[in-house]
Parts: sequence; C-alpha cells; structure tokens
Amino acid sequence: MPPVPPAFLPTPALPRDLPVWEHAAACLRGQVGVVLLCVLQSEGSSPGRQGFKMAVTATELVGSIGGGIMEHKFVELARSMAGKDVASPALRHQVHRKEAATDRSGLICSGEQWVLVFPLSPHHLPTVEAIGQALRTHAGGALRLSAAQGLQLLPAATGYSFRSGPVWEYTERLGFRDQVTIVGGGHVGLALSRVLALLDVELTVLDDRPDLNTHQLNPYAHHKRTVAYDTLAQEIPPGPHQYVILMSFGYRTDLLALRQLLTHPVRYLGVMGSAAKIRELLATLRAEGATEQQLARVRAPIGLPIHSRTPEEIAISIAAELIQERNRPEQRG
Repeated sequence: MPPVPPAFLPTPALPRDLPVWEHAAACLRGQVGVVLLCVLQSEGSSPGRQGFKMAVTATELVGSIGGGIMEHKFVELARSMAGKDVASPALRHQVHRKEAATDRSGLICSGEQWVLVFPLSPHHLPTVEAIGQALRTHAGGALRLSAAQGLQLLPAATGYSFRSGPVWEYTERLGFRDQVTIVGGGHVGLALSRVLALLDVELTVLDDRPDLNTHQLNPYAHHKRTVAYDTLAQEIPPGPHQYVILMSFGYRTDLLALRQLLTHPVRYLGVMGSAAKIRELLATLRAEGATEQQLARVRAPIGLPIHSRTPEEIAISIAAELIQERNRPEQRG
C-alpha cells in the first residue's frame, strides 16, 4: 500500500473560525478589501448560531453565517463595503417572522439574530494575525468587537456576551466553546474521538495505562495524558462547557473516577456501561453516602438508545446525546 500523504492523515480538529481569520489576514497582507460577517446573537430557530463568521471579498467567501437568502443578502452588503476606506461597521437585527413589524429577514423560521458587518482595514492586520495564532496554538484569549474600540484581542478568556444599542459590544472566548474529556482511551474512546472531531469541540483523552496503543496513537485528541484516576478532579477543569465521559477499563476504575467527579461542577457527566453495571455503581456510591441529587447528575448508561453494538455505533449514540445536551435550551427563571 502506498504511503498516505500527510495532508490526508487524521489530525485534531481545528477551530471553526481559523480559516476565516487566516483568509482575512491573507487579504489584508495582499491589500485586498475584506469584510468580516459575524453572528453576535442568535435566538430560537435561526440559520447560523452565535459566533458564526465569514470573510468576504469581491470574489471569495470563507466560512458561513448560516447560508440561504439571509447570508446572500449580507454577502452582497459586505461586498458593497469591501475596500472602501470610509466604510463603518453595520449592526443589523434580523427577525425571521413574516409578521414582524420591522427588521424582517425574509425567512420564516421564527428566530432572531444580530449580525455584524465589519470592514477590515490594514491597521487591523496585527490583531487579525494574533487571533489566528491564538486559534492555531489553543492559546486562549478572547475576541472583542465593539462600537467604541473596534476589533480587539483580549488576553483573558471569557464567555460569550452581547450588548446591542449605540454602544454595542460583543465578546467571545477564542477557540472551541465546548471541551470534552474522555476518561478511557480504549477502542470505544478512539471511535468516539473520531466522531467528536467533526463536532467543533476541544478533546482531551485521559487514561491510567501508560502503554495503551489506542490512547497513545489517538490522532484526533488535542490533549492526551496518562493520569491516576484518583486525581481526575484536578485534571478536568470545572465549568458550564465541560463534558466528561467515563469509559474506563472496568467497574473498579469507573467507580474510582465517579467518586472523584460526582460533585465536580461540569455540564455533563456520563458513564458507559450496561444497566446492571450502572445499578451496581450507583448503589455502591449511595451506600458510601452520595445523595440522590448527586447521583441524578450522572447520565448512565450513556448514549441515545439506538441499539448500538460496535465501537463506532456506540460512539455515534454518545455523540448524539452530547449534541442533545449542548443544544438544550437554557433553563430560565
């Protein structure tokens, strides 16, 4: 069999925005007019979610803000502004309902969006290049776009925020919004890593076996570490965008990991295993003093019920459950 060209070897996924910023930087270096489109806010059923971006020139497009007629309209607006020294940013509210009194987008999918049209100028090039470098190296930081300060790269990572009005301001964490940690780098962990590489997440795989080939050779993980499972709480950052999946070697190691993470504040904590194994795990933790509220946080057996059997089928069922959780509407009130 001939060797596989390097360009076709599997690698960890890159952040969705990186090609947009790289294209914008190349245009600015070549003195080609380029405009950034960015969805600053998205609610309900809308094409393109918060943070989706495009770089638009007179002849080229990189990225997407959701496609369809709305994207086409904004691309035409961006092209009318590209390369004009006097062009100022334009922030547009879009309502996707035909009965809306104002700001109708032409869509009828019922959601609403705020879309920014931001012409880039040569003086933006250092910041645009720095954003691209931060994305390539997973260095963190935050992007800020505002009426007052224009385009900024902030050193500290923050969450997403948006304020409309004359002094509008938008901030987002650079890189992947969601981080997934798989505890257990075996065959299912490898299959799940391959599926998750398509879902715009930063992926970490942990295992306590130093010579496990499916862990060491996993080409999809951004981070791989050999750790003791009784230190997991220190290895996995807390936060509302942290998803943790336990699929270790067996019952004993799953129990050890669960003891560590049962009260760890993450968005999602799931355990792979049969119903009988899960009952035994939870019963043991209950006997050790875990409360019903703590045990209710554990999603187990993990994955949507699609009668999956192979590592790949199990991986798809787990990924589908993660998507379900990630896209679940926020509970308010």
